[in-house]
Amino acid sequence: MNNIDQRNPEFFDNQTAGANSLLEYIKSLSPETIGQLSKPASSGVMEAIERTISGMLGGLPSDDFNVMVTTNRESLGKLLASAMLNGYLLRNAEQRMAFENTLQSLEADSQDNE
Repeated sequence: MNNIDQRNPEFFDNQTAGANSLLEYIKSLSPETIGQLSKPASSGVMEAIERTISGMLGGLPSDDFNVMVTTNRESLGKLLASAMLNGYLLRNAEQRMAFENTLQSLEADSQDNE
């Protein structure tokens, strides 16, 4: 995932704006990369994503109701983009929290050593 040389620069220029460049880019990713991008690191992030998507779709529990969602392609694309953005923001918040926890423990260790 960190190997920038594996990226395809043609997916990032403006000349492919007419084509479905995002879909082609996703298809070009390795299964390992897709796996890393698809799984949150903690159950808290997963729960937040589930609650967000449930809130977007409606709150009826599927266990008790036969829920079926019908939409058009454009609305589904907007839902996917929103879910991806929410996942990205939640992942960044999770990383920031882990970073702050690490800094706090380092500060506590350095104070204990003094």
